[in-house]
Amino acid sequence: MIVNATSDETLIHQCLAGRREAFGQLVERYQHRLYHGLLHVLGSAEDAQDIAQEAFVSAFEKLSSFKGQAAFYSWLFRIALNASVSARRKTRRMSVSVETRREENGLEPSDENPSTEPSYAMDVADRQRLVRQALAELSEEFRTALVLKEMDGMSYEEIAEVVEVPLGTVRSRIHRARLELRAKLATLLKPELL
Repeated sequence: MIVNATSDETLIHQCLAGRREAFGQLVERYQHRLYHGLLHVLGSAEDAQDIAQEAFVSAFEKLSSFKGQAAFYSWLFRIALNASVSARRKTRRMSVSVETRREENGLEPSDENPSTEPSYAMDVADRQRLVRQALAELSEEFRTALVLKEMDGMSYEEIAEVVEVPLGTVRSRIHRARLELRAKLATLLKPELL
């Protein structure tokens, strides 16, 4: 059985030697993982697709600078995070219009189970919206660490590698992110409980 890091290394060497299709195999291997990680960080499917595509193009162009000290995916995700900094500003401005488009297009959650209350799907959607809102209000460094841990399933060590900070800093950021998220959700959900 070939270890993923070795396979990545082999594909990188092949690509650098002129076999561009080798990079296509790296794209196939990591495109879904990168997209889903970015989706949770950015909160927008369209932005996640754009940033993932931009990250792969940048990675291809900068492939000769890949030193192999980190896993290829960690290096790729770092490129994507750098690209998402400017997209994040754009996403904040567009978040209202995305919600408006959803309302205009009639994309409302539907509850297929007739045994539940009619408002159940809307309640779930409202809570999901509040969680996304609370997550978006976290600082980027806290949100990124939390998303990589909880939604992308990365280890603390992998996160430290991706965001280029010490392991202790990652643990601290995730702990603080959870506390802040819990506090923000308590504030946001409190009116619902009244």
